[in-house]
Amino acid sequence: MDFNVKKFASDAGVFFTRAVQFTEEKLGQAEKTELDAHFENLMSRADCTKHWTEKIYRQTEVLLQPNPIDHTGARIEEFLYEKLDRKAPCRITNGELLGQYMQDAAKEFGPGTPYGSTLMEVGDCERRLGAAEREFFQTSAISFLTPLRNFLEGDWRTISKERRLLENLRLDLDACKTRVKKAKVAEAKAACDGEMAPDFQETRPRNYVLSASASALWSEEVEKAEHELRVAQTEFDRQAEVTRLLLEGISSTHVNHLRCLHEFVEAQAAYYKQCHFHMQELQKELARLPNAFALNSTHSIATAGSASEGISSPVETDTLKIEEVQAPATGTRKAKVLYDYDAADSSELSLLADELITVYTVPGMDSDWLIGERGNQKGKVPVTYLELLS
Repeated sequence: MDFNVKKFASDAGVFFTRAVQFTEEKLGQAEKTELDAHFENLMSRADCTKHWTEKIYRQTEVLLQPNPIDHTGARIEEFLYEKLDRKAPCRITNGELLGQYMQDAAKEFGPGTPYGSTLMEVGDCERRLGAAEREFFQTSAISFLTPLRNFLEGDWRTISKERRLLENLRLDLDACKTRVKKAKVAEAKAACDGEMAPDFQETRPRNYVLSASASALWSEEVEKAEHELRVAQTEFDRQAEVTRLLLEGISSTHVNHLRCLHEFVEAQAAYYKQCHFHMQELQKELARLPNAFALNSTHSIATAGSASEGISSPVETDTLKIEEVQAPATGTRKAKVLYDYDAADSSELSLLADELITVYTVPGMDSDWLIGERGNQKGKVPVTYLELLS
């Protein structure tokens, strides 16, 4: 118990000395040991790295988990599984859940109906998109988020701890310099004024037997203060070197984060490529599915044909004869092809992305299709694959 009391008193004395030194520096009443410019640049670079790494890390988390409530729940779940030393289960994505709902609805409406079959195809695509999204999230978390978090929770905490220790040792060093300075001033004053009792409150309280002259006692005080100054200087220099090495390691951190950033970009590019492929496949499938609008249009044309006599039309009730379709005098437009398209039969026109074709409509034709012409070639083209130009 006696040892603890002494240690507490010693720690309190050190804390008080540092507080006095810090206050006097802020008031301009004490000198402060300045670090060299290179060291200051290293600390500024480290602070900048920590600041922006933290911002990038937080925003990447938001990107991968947009809903703040879901994000908080996911972090709590991960924390609990980590403490239990178990692997967290895979979380279903919103895309997969939407796809599941669409496919369940298709079964209720009937997969043989136009709406049901379309829901089934779109739902399957949404599930594939959700699976690609989950894979992207997992890859990004491992290759990008984890290294950033390791830096913030590991390397940066170590750097901060060593910097705080360096600042404390710097305060101790400057306090020793102040004591030496005051002791030398008092020693010189004692030598000039003759015998006098030393006021050790100028340096530190100490039990001295005042049997020697004041000058001799001040000389002893100066020697002790200089010895403590040398010890403080040695400890400060050693800690400064340790801190310097850690700060110089920020360059390696930048190299590591650069590699992780490249991996994140590759994962993101692969994810969007998968999404683009799945959407193209979905569009092709939808173009081949029976369309309720087309059925309604066919029924209208058949009704109009039976009610009218003597009127010829290039559009047949069941099959559109492309060779009989003629471009109207007005109403043709230019269109840019957005995606490659392979014709399903002889009535359709194959397309290449980015090419320009001429398009127009004919009476009674399904609104999802247009007639496209490219040179001497002519055929039906899906509207969703085109960008109409003015």
